[in-house]
Amino acid sequence: MKIVIIGGIAAGMSAAAKARRTDKEAEIIVYEMGKIVSFGACGLPYYVGDFFSDPKYMLARTVEQMRESGIDVQTEHQVLSVSPELKTLEVKDLKGNRVFIQDYDKLMIATGANVINPPFANRDLDNIFTLTKMEDGERMRSLALSEEVKDVTVIGAGFIGVEVVEAMKNLGKHVRLIQRSGRVFNRMFDERITDLMQEELLSHGVELVLNEAVQGFEGESSAETVLTDKNRYETDLVVIATGFKPNTAFLNDSGIAMLENGAIITNERGETNFPDIYAAGDCATVKHMFTGKDVYIPLATGANKLGRVVGTNMAGGSATYPGSLGSSCVKVMDYEAARTGIDEAEAEKLGIDYSTVFVKDKNQTHYYPNQQDIYIKLVYEKESKVILGGEILGKNGAALRIDAIAVAISAKMTTEDLGMMDFCYAPPISKTWDPLNVAGNIAK
Repeated sequence: MKIVIIGGIAAGMSAAAKARRTDKEAEIIVYEMGKIVSFGACGLPYYVGDFFSDPKYMLARTVEQMRESGIDVQTEHQVLSVSPELKTLEVKDLKGNRVFIQDYDKLMIATGANVINPPFANRDLDNIFTLTKMEDGERMRSLALSEEVKDVTVIGAGFIGVEVVEAMKNLGKHVRLIQRSGRVFNRMFDERITDLMQEELLSHGVELVLNEAVQGFEGESSAETVLTDKNRYETDLVVIATGFKPNTAFLNDSGIAMLENGAIITNERGETNFPDIYAAGDCATVKHMFTGKDVYIPLATGANKLGRVVGTNMAGGSATYPGSLGSSCVKVMDYEAARTGIDEAEAEKLGIDYSTVFVKDKNQTHYYPNQQDIYIKLVYEKESKVILGGEILGKNGAALRIDAIAVAISAKMTTEDLGMMDFCYAPPISKTWDPLNVAGNIAK
């Protein structure tokens, strides 16, 4: 059995490791364009912001470790095309500048995603960054740590953009956050929650610029000015965080089925429309656990889980991925926010008669120091009270409560079930009626 994997970061290496454990004799080859594998890009904003200084913390396993386990990892190799009928790949060795053909029995595509790069004028100036690769982080960290950089502009107020804001504030920079829409995390969270997020950013001295679209940059070798459709802003460093698109352009003539945005469509086994070709990670879809639809949710959690499923199946085992609820969380300065399941807009599209409840409560008892507000929103089916989705905002570990809501959705629990759920209690940690209990009990 010859297993070939394109991409050696999260999903790809998860699949390779599982395939090796499942089949000790299979030949496993991984082609990776970069110089490293098993890299956790989610840590990049915190590395750049000097929360830690050793980039090796972001590496789960080295190339050498993978090779020692019997996986033939070939870094700095780019796959140019795939021929499903011939079961071959066209591969370019970027070091030797040669092109060769590689055959396979089973193929996995795990090429990840690239940052969406709007057509900004003078986009290629030296101090303009995206943040997806180790090289990006190292270059950006080096510049950000210098005293010459005092003013940082972040374009895009989604997960990565807000994380970069915190990183730059940690370095003592003046940070400007530009968002084309009228609020941060546009349509990702309830407006009452994003209002609180925006107040939090402003309270930490972040210059929040909403309803402005960046047009381009001015400067000779480096960007000195950011131009929007309304204003111009002086800057020393720019970070573009405008979302992701699957890195699948090389598959356009392959016949592999994809969504309009280029995400490879997979089933619960990680299979594409070709039985011996699999995909997982930020280049592929997952099944939404609630709707059953093919959705693009580029999260590390789903990438690793579906990667493990693919590794099992390529090596002759049988595994399925139950699907994703899109559970995600983010730190917004001193706040934590999290969401899971579906919101009102998605419920309306599905024709569900729903209700919502929004609760402001406290995270712990009042007599233990540092009691904080916590905000919880539930979306649930009106008649049955079955929970469909939820959002949380708060401090001191508030975001982890979203995991209980994710389990509740998976188990088809009702708000009444949640109201009586036996959550733990101790004065420094919670109240006798946890805020989740309260939200469940208030739901009508």
